[in-house]
Amino acid sequence: MSFFKKIFSKEKKETLDKGLEKTKVSFLDKLNKAVAGKSKVDADVLDNLEEVLVSSDVGVETTLKVIDRIEERVANDKYLGTEELNKILREEIAGLLSETNSGEATEFDIPVLKTPYVIMVVGVNGVGKTTTIGKLAYQFKKAGKKVVLGAADTFRAAAIDQLQVWADRTDVPIIKQSMGSDPASVAFDTLESAVTQNADVVIIDTAGRLHNKVNLMNELTKVKRVMQKVLPETPNEVLLVLDGSTGQNAFEQAKQFTAATEVTSLAVTKLDGTAKGGVVIGISDQFKIPVKYIGVGEGIEDLQVFNKIEFVDSFFK
Repeated sequence: MSFFKKIFSKEKKETLDKGLEKTKVSFLDKLNKAVAGKSKVDADVLDNLEEVLVSSDVGVETTLKVIDRIEERVANDKYLGTEELNKILREEIAGLLSETNSGEATEFDIPVLKTPYVIMVVGVNGVGKTTTIGKLAYQFKKAGKKVVLGAADTFRAAAIDQLQVWADRTDVPIIKQSMGSDPASVAFDTLESAVTQNADVVIIDTAGRLHNKVNLMNELTKVKRVMQKVLPETPNEVLLVLDGSTGQNAFEQAKQFTAATEVTSLAVTKLDGTAKGGVVIGISDQFKIPVKYIGVGEGIEDLQVFNKIEFVDSFFK
């Protein structure tokens, strides 16, 4: 099927395969058990398949959507052998991902603008938010972009310190103030500095508190409003970072943050240490927000641009 034509480099594809290994082995093992002793896809197989998808953290709503589509194909084909189920699942999941994730991006890139491209990064503490920012800074700089970081998570001194470590590691400038400073003030200073430096990309870290959604919403809204005093069209992107290893917890975080602010893209981290990679499929489908990046390892190169074709290929390989 031409849809699954390989487009990643061999090295990048190997990293993706390795990162999704636990998910793939767990999923295919469950799938094989679901069809054991069956020659055709019948009601029992579909019931078992539903359980496989839900237990693989694809999510109930997305699972039911996949099952409905397969039932429709069974009805049309009259007879569908279980040996074809892997191929059909692959096609249907790829189809779902295509509805939200258009294109076949493989490289880190941004639109060409007259002003810096501003990414505001949100997410709870512990999901890999600051690490993702550091790896993004590395990749954008590697692609020849001038990057500026803004340490607007002023709630924790550790967050500022950690972002400084990444700024030093990637050799990009960072704008910061002391712990407890106004996050919007930091964002304002960052954008002013980025404009002065003719930067291409600005990445703003924000606080990861979720204990009070109203306060979070007010804070993020204020950060946006103050940034717009410098660059009226910003932020160009609001990137929500989710920890893929938490499975259904990631769904809840996505729900909370999409209610608190307008999220335009997702990064799903820590997929290499878990068998819960199915969460990427469910979150992409349910929230209709494109997954832009996935973390498939601890190395600085192991944050990858999400490509639906390569992801599905590795998932079912």
